[in-house]
Amino acid sequence: MSDDSLRISVLGSATPFARPGNACSGYLVEGGGVRIWVDAGSGTLAELQRYAGLGDLDAVWISHLHADHSADLLTAYYGLLHAGLAPRPPVPLFGPVGIADRLAAFLTNGPGRSPVEKAFAVEELYDGHVVRIGGLTLRSRAVEHGLPAFALRVEDEGGGSLVYSGDCEPCPALVELARDCDLFLCEADGEGPGHHSAEQAGHSAARAGARRLVLTHVGPGTRPAEAVARAAAAYPGEVVHADPRTRFEVTRRSRTPARTTTSPASSR
Repeated sequence: MSDDSLRISVLGSATPFARPGNACSGYLVEGGGVRIWVDAGSGTLAELQRYAGLGDLDAVWISHLHADHSADLLTAYYGLLHAGLAPRPPVPLFGPVGIADRLAAFLTNGPGRSPVEKAFAVEELYDGHVVRIGGLTLRSRAVEHGLPAFALRVEDEGGGSLVYSGDCEPCPALVELARDCDLFLCEADGEGPGHHSAEQAGHSAARAGARRLVLTHVGPGTRPAEAVARAAAAYPGEVVHADPRTRFEVTRRSRTPARTTTSPASSR
């Protein structure tokens, strides 16, 4: 497998807490010679190590600061500083305003502030934030979740693109970000403030003209197969569920990326 090909591995898709065999929200995006940990929900650090070590990461991107999307940053902090990793930290960390102080407030065990910046080189996101990491371009848009939250579009040099909704309710910014993307990873936690239902995920994918829809973060009262069927009623393309340990290949040449279940072995 080429280091340049764009792909995303599901570290976990459970909500609102990790389940046996399924961590909370977290994904490993690879391509352009780099590896990016996208969301760090409970249990995802252990799953990440099936494919890459903390010292192999080129960046971390966090959609919002709810624990089921960010809690494993706390243990990653200790790993980066105290596990003898090479290359040495800090690792670039992109997240909502206040992410460094939020981590420090939890990690501090004394009168001084925890040195979060020794582990992470923090850059706060804003609507329209763009950064290039290796051969990948990351674009972030503010979305509606009741607190600062962002969706992400990743593009490789060949034009392949994937979009991750984070957690949000249907909104124009998400549809705009996902326009004509090759793979749209959209949460389907349930209709209500701050979230998509499965049907709404299908509608958002159809409005964006996304070429494939992958449902994630499906609410605990809904079976994944049911969510897929409900989304498919609103979206004419292929719909699948983000099963843990599943890898999706994304290439501009193939409008229907292959879906494979990966082994614990590293992709490199």
